[in-house]
Amino acid sequence: MLCLSLSAQEKAERSLILVDEFWPEDYGFFCKIGLATTLTINENYRISDNEDNGAFFRPNAFFINNTLGYKFDERSSLGINLEYDWHSESGLMFLPLHLSFRYTFSKGDVNPFVRSSYGRLLEAGDSFEAGSLYKVGSGLSVMSGGALIGIEFTQKKFGFRQYEKLNSVSFFIDLSF
Repeated sequence: MLCLSLSAQEKAERSLILVDEFWPEDYGFFCKIGLATTLTINENYRISDNEDNGAFFRPNAFFINNTLGYKFDERSSLGINLEYDWHSESGLMFLPLHLSFRYTFSKGDVNPFVRSSYGRLLEAGDSFEAGSLYKVGSGLSVMSGGALIGIEFTQKKFGFRQYEKLNSVSFFIDLSF
């Protein structure tokens, strides 16, 4: 009869190898923070030597997004997002809570992706509008998926029976860790 005895360290190393085989580093939970802005055309801009009239494009909304998500495989992930949106020209503020899905088309250092979201605009006091939120966007995943850059269309419905709409196109950068 042959008796095989493993030390505690050998058992731990073998279990780590098994975990790595089934759950590579690319899968699992992740956190992401993102910044985005929408741009509008400066109506006072004139082409001249005098540059006192500002830039042709100017930002009119800023978004800060915080995501806790799960990456299922090399290409797909699902996340829950809490965001703060401030529209400077209209003075509107939103606090969206939304579920997002991202699909990456290829794997490598730079990869195209699409993403979409649906959620609610939370009424967090008198300053924030309640309603619903829809998003669809695309971009590039760079630095082996550690950063996302792209463009996104957003529609917010709010107000009495959600008759008021705010549509915007924004440019974003997200960092994952």
